[in-house]
Amino acid sequence: MSEGKIVVGVDIGTSKIVSLIARVDDEVSVLGVSEVSAKGVKKGQIVDIEEAVEAINNSLDGAERMAGYSVSHIIASINGSHIESLNSRGVVAVAAPQGEITQNDVTRVIDAAKAVSLPSSREIIHVLPRNYIVDGQEGIKDPVGMTGIRLEVDTHIISSNATSLRNLEKAFSQVGIDVDGIVFSGYASSLAVLTDTEKELGVILVDIGAGTTDISIYIEGAVSYSAVLPIGARHITNDLAIGLRISLESAEKIKMLLSESSKIKIKREDEFGQDRELKDLDEMDLSHLNLQEELRKVSRKTLVDGIIKPRLNEIFGMIGQELKKSGYGSLTPAGIVITGGGAGTIGVTESAKRTLAMPVRIGIPTNIKGLIDEIQDASFATVVGLAICGEGFETAASLPFGISVPKFNIHFNKLFSRIFSFAKSFMP
Repeated sequence: MSEGKIVVGVDIGTSKIVSLIARVDDEVSVLGVSEVSAKGVKKGQIVDIEEAVEAINNSLDGAERMAGYSVSHIIASINGSHIESLNSRGVVAVAAPQGEITQNDVTRVIDAAKAVSLPSSREIIHVLPRNYIVDGQEGIKDPVGMTGIRLEVDTHIISSNATSLRNLEKAFSQVGIDVDGIVFSGYASSLAVLTDTEKELGVILVDIGAGTTDISIYIEGAVSYSAVLPIGARHITNDLAIGLRISLESAEKIKMLLSESSKIKIKREDEFGQDRELKDLDEMDLSHLNLQEELRKVSRKTLVDGIIKPRLNEIFGMIGQELKKSGYGSLTPAGIVITGGGAGTIGVTESAKRTLAMPVRIGIPTNIKGLIDEIQDASFATVVGLAICGEGFETAASLPFGISVPKFNIHFNKLFSRIFSFAKSFMP
């Protein structure tokens, strides 16, 4: 029995950078995970290479210490409103005289589908097969070994701004790490939280991050539409900061407290089997948060109904417009699965149900084991998805016959940067 492959995923988010080291086979076995505040990242894109490199280094160091494993290759996420998608079809003639379809034919037909006209400023990051067609027979998931003359494929192509891609690669090269693959964060999250049944029925994955909201729509088991909205949970924090005239840090603490109190209320409802009003539920005591503005008490109703709900309604209104634009909104009976850090916001499921009139659930990573207490939360969906993706990627430096070796400069670069930082601390 195979022990599985060790994969390292790094999720570059607007508010945090998460590194996950896991052994992947049928499940994701978590060996180490580290979460640090993001620096040099805005709305999912790197805007300051130096600060981003420092944050990535800190995140990887924490995961390495926990796992006892030295990282040399990673799978990274990419995000931002520059992400675009389109669907394309490729057609080839089957090469073998007897008409048996081989893996080479599949590669050629996907390459044919990839030959789309894109501006020079854009690069393709994913070509995802949706459906193969052999001599007019549709709905084929894997045509290898079948007999036919004409092979077609419907694909979903996700592209990125080339500059954003280069900046991401440059940041990791300065860390001294090889990037085996770059994955759209919305697609990665969908792999971690969606069930096969949901994908077959038709489902919408909504990943609400701090600065962006990713949308991935599955139809008949395959991704058919992807988009990123330039709005996220940090906009709710901004609204709270403006409404209460406090700092963003204090507003974030209050938002987290509201989310936690919401979870406690749900647990009490489960325990008693009915909704029981908690005493003084409207007045929230903030004294234990030690806010710098010395704000002691606020009205829960004012915060939720007056500030948070309007912004949530706006976010889901924008999602509704994107669904209409995609043309797939009526083909998703499994409804909406909300994940990402913003999924914990108080009232998020109610707002989604009210605005979009669909079934809604919160998506938490499944099929994980090991240090699962660290990552059993919607905010870790992307990094778990990166680990699942990483199982299919080959390492960047490989030799024939499946033998792979690390690049020798990787550990040297990393070691040198750490020695330099250590020596720098003694300088006046």
